[in-house]
Amino acid sequence: MSDHRTSPERSLSQRLDALPFTKKHARLLTGSGLGWALDAMDVGLISFIIAALTQHWGITTGEAGLIASIGFLGMAIGASLGGLLADRFGRRQIFAITLLVYGVATGASALVGGVAALLVLRFLVGLGLGAELPVASTYVSEFAPARIRGRLIVILEAFWAVGWTAAAIIGYFVVPASENGWRWAFALGAIPAVYAFAVRWGLPESPRWLAGRGRTAEAERIVADFERSAGIAPESSSGIAPSAAPADAPGAGAGPTDAPVATSGGSRLAGLWSREFRGRTLAIWAIWFCVNFAYYGAFIWIPSILVDAGFSLVRSFGFTLIITLAQLPGYAVAAWLIEKWGRRPTLSVFLVGSAVSAVFFGTVHTESAIIASGMALSFFNLGAWGALYAVTPEIYPTSMRGTGAGWAAGVGRIASIVAPLLVPVLLAGPGTGFTFALFAAFFIIAAAATWGLVDRRGEALDDR
Repeated sequence: MSDHRTSPERSLSQRLDALPFTKKHARLLTGSGLGWALDAMDVGLISFIIAALTQHWGITTGEAGLIASIGFLGMAIGASLGGLLADRFGRRQIFAITLLVYGVATGASALVGGVAALLVLRFLVGLGLGAELPVASTYVSEFAPARIRGRLIVILEAFWAVGWTAAAIIGYFVVPASENGWRWAFALGAIPAVYAFAVRWGLPESPRWLAGRGRTAEAERIVADFERSAGIAPESSSGIAPSAAPADAPGAGAGPTDAPVATSGGSRLAGLWSREFRGRTLAIWAIWFCVNFAYYGAFIWIPSILVDAGFSLVRSFGFTLIITLAQLPGYAVAAWLIEKWGRRPTLSVFLVGSAVSAVFFGTVHTESAIIASGMALSFFNLGAWGALYAVTPEIYPTSMRGTGAGWAAGVGRIASIVAPLLVPVLLAGPGTGFTFALFAAFFIIAAAATWGLVDRRGEALDDR
């Protein structure tokens, strides 16, 4: 085929950013989103299962907090390792492995006969869950055209609401149905083990990662497939990076001769604290820590808080299901605003909204007020999560993007370990009002930290 183009040869990066949204993008987003939803379903189920085990096994509040926290310990380790492994072995490979690990461990949890065995399996589940989320967001961001990249990542994160809603439905209909209802809930959580094979053989590897590893022919073939899907004649490129604009120009990534920022695990970790990246690393770690503390401290314990307030197990789960449904419009609004306002304004506004909602939830007592304030907290908090997952991969170059996103998530998981253990102490001492006011303070700190990030709305990714 003769080259009929009059414009200069475009890089793989520029070709990816120039694409319209195609069926292949939809398939990739849906395929990754289903993994995300299954992840959310597992995390959501544990709050209902803890409430059920409190009744059926008579587990103590401390044991309940330990069951929640051991999973988050696994998630902290998994997120940190998953990002490093994704930069070393590829996004798709690690994504599939994480689904397999937590799917098998969740299914095995249905067979346990005591707390000790459940703790071991929840740790393994956490390893897979923790690695999957930052890898998936990095993976999708590297395919998404620049002008809609933030929106697509928020839509990806919206699959969390689908999974959490599925967890709430299972929690409402399956968990209370019998003494072994919680076992059937765990059995349903084994679905990701099967889905892992579809991911491994049904989705392509990131062409940006492939080109960065010198596998240009494979990257070229994948980009050409996306161009054909859009009805565009495939081009050919000399490399991944844009070739004209300087690295700091709007819409530009790294120059064609720029070397990767990091090429080994040690250099990737060191790169997070280099002069160029240390400010944004400190800011993103602070945000992840604060949001995880407030989110998991609240949402893991909401069903149990409602039971302690005098509502029946079924009624408590019903309230939680209604509150959960408010996540979907939260994501929808965040997906629109993130390309309209930008990353930092959208994230900070949703975090402030989360803070206000948390204060109200901690002080109201009537059914209608509990549901309304809980829905507001769900709306703003999950919209903030969408914006956070959109901005995190963008602030680092391709050679250390998985590591940067994974370690930010890993630091956040430290807070998700502490919060479920601390909340019972706070509820028994200062009470619900103080506890949710504390969550609000963490949301405000996170909102302030957003202004230490870079905002790459509409700009190409840094492909160094």
